[in-house]
Amino acid sequence: MQKMAATPPRFDQDFRNQFRQLLEWRRDVRRFDTRPLPDGLVDELLDIANLSPSVGLSQPWRFIMVDDMERRAQITADFEQCNSAALQQFSGARAARYASLKLAGLREAPVQIATFVDVNPDQGHGLGQSTMPETLHYSSVLAIYSLWLAARTHGVGLGWVSILNPDVVKGICDVPDHWQFIAYLCLGYPQEEHTEPELQLSGWETRRSLSNKVIRR
Repeated sequence: MQKMAATPPRFDQDFRNQFRQLLEWRRDVRRFDTRPLPDGLVDELLDIANLSPSVGLSQPWRFIMVDDMERRAQITADFEQCNSAALQQFSGARAARYASLKLAGLREAPVQIATFVDVNPDQGHGLGQSTMPETLHYSSVLAIYSLWLAARTHGVGLGWVSILNPDVVKGICDVPDHWQFIAYLCLGYPQEEHTEPELQLSGWETRRSLSNKVIRR
């Protein structure tokens, strides 16, 4: 027997305005307060992330809570090594600016989550993946973004650390071989809040208008 459809909510203009504000205030946070988050909040945020769309309803995201301080220290050491290597790509003033950037809150963030994608999930039975298997990765990124926005509604900041060696992180987190590393996430209360991206405030890059992002055929 088919379940009767629930009545969908009607979102008014005030809600739409607040939603835009949520997007404007979502920032990639690198400067965290070390205060712990309230009990149960991370579970609530992950539960919201689990509502994200996924190819074939596969829900391929896997969240590893990295609580062990030794593992965190190993992650930090890998970041520092990778960051030093990345600096070598630049020269002159651009190198100096890169060296001045704070690109991770690994020493301060009270919650740290390594996110992986299961590239061979039983769930979903492979639907939608035969021609574009990378949709599993896209699905996992959507879950991260849902987590990001949900965190912001609680005044919690999230920082996505990408300057890491995926194979090293896999080893540190001791995950199955068929999981692929997506992101290392730092969560906590931000030390400061602003609507401009930190990389814009630091002079690294500026947010561009939509005019050259949309192409009509």
